[in-house]
Amino acid sequence: MKPIPSLVAALALAPFAGWADTPCGGSFAAFKDALVAESPEHGVDMATAERFLAGVRQDAAVLRADSAQGVFQLPFTDFARRLISADRIERGRANARTYDNVFDRIEADYGVDRGVLLAFWAFETDYGSFQGDFNTANALVTLAHDCRRPELFRPQVFAAMKLFARGDFDPATTTGAWAGEIGMVQMLPEDILENGTDGDGDGRVTLKTSAPDALVSGGRMLAGLGWRANEPWLDEVQVPAGFDWSLSGLETQKTGADWAALGITARDGALASDLPASLLLPQGRDGPAFLAYPNFRVFFEWNQSFTYVLTAAYFANRLNGAAIFDAGNPAPGLSGPQMQQLQRKLQARGYDVGDVDGILGAKTRDAVRAEQARLGLPVDAWPTPDLLSRL
Repeated sequence: MKPIPSLVAALALAPFAGWADTPCGGSFAAFKDALVAESPEHGVDMATAERFLAGVRQDAAVLRADSAQGVFQLPFTDFARRLISADRIERGRANARTYDNVFDRIEADYGVDRGVLLAFWAFETDYGSFQGDFNTANALVTLAHDCRRPELFRPQVFAAMKLFARGDFDPATTTGAWAGEIGMVQMLPEDILENGTDGDGDGRVTLKTSAPDALVSGGRMLAGLGWRANEPWLDEVQVPAGFDWSLSGLETQKTGADWAALGITARDGALASDLPASLLLPQGRDGPAFLAYPNFRVFFEWNQSFTYVLTAAYFANRLNGAAIFDAGNPAPGLSGPQMQQLQRKLQARGYDVGDVDGILGAKTRDAVRAEQARLGLPVDAWPTPDLLSRL
């Protein structure tokens, strides 16, 4: 359920107060014992938990993958060009034809456009061709034991135990992405429990080998996350010179009609005049520009990276026939080390930017906007060498 490489939501690090004696860290064996002791609270008997965990081992490669997220330091234009190719577009459209009846069913039942599911299918596993070769049980327990995001992964361990109890998960042989996602559209065990659907009518849910199962399950999951049936998610737009750039960003919403009154026009077609939307400038006022509608926010339930989400949403439009976006002429951005330097400077000024990771995430964007406003610069959330020098 994540990109290549996977990225799971960066959530708060504190463990839940109700956890067992070993919420994270410490002896791996003691941690597994604590999981067994806690398992009845999650509807798993201790004998099942013991069998599930018997052969589970800590995986150092998972921890290395978790810390290797350099691709997300790329600006939107570079990231999109890396993930989107003519071949990937053509194979996506071919898959749309091959599974036309499946997509018809998903659109009728859940209102999720085929372009959206094709985009996730493409980015997560290259249409199923590479689904990851990490042992999933090892990955989930390793990440639950690690103290960076235990509150995200610990519930997934118990969900995997439930899949194991019903015969749908083998701790020894089930493989997937390093962060524990399984199948063609990369779903975590809790999502499989809640949304796994037999899409091909064979009586089983096999997300690794059945495209219909994976796609219908993905559509059901998006619907459950709040997808608004048959509504758009993103429009590329043109913004007039002299615009008030402080109106950009996900925190500001106006209807499409209101944006049109401010001079914003769709690059192709028309804006959804009655829907609330936010103006997104991934590389500042001189780069690409988009209006994001409510469904765009559902993408963040699949992945927390702004760059990934915007690229997936745009790629869904491309698969449906949209033109290549206008890259504009954005001001030079910051390298990874420069972004880390900026984040440290922002931290020194009292801003919460999360991890100093060189990634222009939501917290860093908010801090950049505040500093741009303080310095009298255009407030477009795009950090430049000039802003870094001023700080």
